[in-house]
Amino acid sequence: MGKTEICPVHKKCGGCRYQGVPYEEQLKIKEKMVGKLMGKYCKIHPIVGMENPTHYRNKVHAVFDRDRKGNIISGVYREGTHQVIPVESCMIEDELADEIIGTIRKLAKSFKIKTYDEDTGYGLLRHVLVKRGFATGQTMVVIVTASPVFPSRNNFVKALLKEHPQITTIIHNINDKRTSMVLGEREKVLYGKGYIEDILCGKKFRISAKSFYQVNPVQTEVLYKKAIEAAGFTGKEYVIDAYCGIGTIGMIASDYVDEVIGVELNRDAVRDAIGNAKANNIKNIRFVCDDAGKFMVKLAAAAQRDKSVRLPDVVLMDPPRSGSDEAFLSALVKMNPKTVVYVSCNPVTLERDVKWLEKKGYKAKGVWPVDMFPATEHVETVVMLSHKKPDSVINVKVEFGEGEGKVPLDNIAKRAAAYKPKERVTYKMIKEYIEAKYGFKVHTAYIAEVKRDLGLPMYDAPKAVEELKQPRKHPTAEKVEAIKAALKYYKEI
Repeated sequence: MGKTEICPVHKKCGGCRYQGVPYEEQLKIKEKMVGKLMGKYCKIHPIVGMENPTHYRNKVHAVFDRDRKGNIISGVYREGTHQVIPVESCMIEDELADEIIGTIRKLAKSFKIKTYDEDTGYGLLRHVLVKRGFATGQTMVVIVTASPVFPSRNNFVKALLKEHPQITTIIHNINDKRTSMVLGEREKVLYGKGYIEDILCGKKFRISAKSFYQVNPVQTEVLYKKAIEAAGFTGKEYVIDAYCGIGTIGMIASDYVDEVIGVELNRDAVRDAIGNAKANNIKNIRFVCDDAGKFMVKLAAAAQRDKSVRLPDVVLMDPPRSGSDEAFLSALVKMNPKTVVYVSCNPVTLERDVKWLEKKGYKAKGVWPVDMFPATEHVETVVMLSHKKPDSVINVKVEFGEGEGKVPLDNIAKRAAAYKPKERVTYKMIKEYIEAKYGFKVHTAYIAEVKRDLGLPMYDAPKAVEELKQPRKHPTAEKVEAIKAALKYYKEI
């Protein structure tokens, strides 16, 4: 990836901020960024880059619209707006996926299909999502419409398959709500099985339209192998795979441990994970559909009531860009696992969470950056943490009460009041503040996105965290500023 290979829309799209920067220089920048944040905790190992850092994305999302002349266009939203920037090919997206989206543009014109207008709510075609299995060659196409009525649907599918016989399944997803979410609740399989499969680290994984799967499978294998290596498994461990998605890292770890429990909030992903375990004949893993933080809290409480409840030796955690939250981390500390392997796609929230864990008795032992997203500013990181060992133990005897050498109880009460945590600021409070001051409403996912970008934790909106994993619209600049103003009002920033 040299200086001359610059996408014509990269400044408008905002996705590839390192376009035009030689790849070796990109790696140095990212390694330095991770080192600046994490170097104070432990050793930073050299970043692992890609041999071929182009066209690596196995998932491509395109939003459909019309230009001023009425021509059908597809592409991405201009950064910070809902204006669609036309994209015909992208240097980081799978080439076949881009070709399929281009064909759908042409077919939409010949079949006289109207694109959806988010301002008026009229029109049919909203989005197209293409997912590829690089190892298997399988291809999924998801056509998102605003109505279940899809005129000439069968002929449209036949025409698409004629142009691209590589397609193995086509899904019609119906999203009839005015929402930032790309995918709706209802879907119908128009062709094929309704899912694709891919192979990762020697295991086969089923991928549905709504389930999360890492977008760069080549580097995902590197990332997961680093995580498994960092965990130092002996074969006896009981492992929790938090934020497990379709079960990828947990199933790969299952070869090296006694038992794994995967926890994931997305029901479609859990269904795929259960099917994946069966398909790979893995007997020592099970999955729970729950918010990872809530599950950890319940497990810690159950162990306090019943000493026979088994607690994990190792926790594998791969949270969204917003990082983990205090409820999850507090439960993790209560369960007292010997080792925590933290896989992160955001060094800022990673550093925040590692700092919190270090205060609670854990010590980061190593950091391994992996370049999952060439040409962008993002980097994936593996951190291994284990218990700190005290150099010595001091026993202190304290007597409470009145008199010489005793600590007055009133002083304790005053200090406790001074350290009382402030009231939690909820998403509801932020939304009400914005509506009262600015006269418009903001979606919970918009607040979550701004908080994530600011490196703030998210406590009470697990659904919003889940929405951040899905392709969707982004808040306008006006709404971003309103959200920041609300956060400043409540002294969150």
